[in-house]
Amino acid sequence: MANYHLAQLNIAQLKAPLESPQLADFVANLERINALAEAAPGFVWRLQDEEGDATAIRPFGDEVLVNMSVWQDVQSLSDYVYKGAHTEMLKRRREWFDKVEQAHQVLWWVPAGHCPDVREAAERLAHLREQGPSAYAFSFRQACAAPDLAESDGRNGAHGTSFRAGLAP
Repeated sequence: MANYHLAQLNIAQLKAPLESPQLADFVANLERINALAEAAPGFVWRLQDEEGDATAIRPFGDEVLVNMSVWQDVQSLSDYVYKGAHTEMLKRRREWFDKVEQAHQVLWWVPAGHCPDVREAAERLAHLREQGPSAYAFSFRQACAAPDLAESDGRNGAHGTSFRAGLAP
């Protein structure tokens, strides 16, 4: 069993209120997409409220949605995001969300069994925006190997981790 899992946060700036006709298709697909994530190989945990989603959790402001989850590894998350039914929603994101000029997604390693909170995630995103990718906070394009993997295979980079080419298409 791996000692670390991959945590991810992504945020999205709403173009209209969640209850608006413009976001109706997005809202109608939330339950289905969340169920697909939970059934995906490598899925560990996702942030959700009593309603089963995270749309009411707004730590970045009223117009910003958050999605936060934990996966076994970078490849599992990448496969879910870019190779499955989730891609149909990803292709339509400009219908529902404004383009964010800064980083809108951050990845980081957590000890297996740890479920991060939004404060921890916000700190990682801020670090990525201010400092760029590192072992502390990174992206698909410049993924960082898990600490236990980097230490065991001799690919040690800064802080005992190594970067590898991104997985995102």
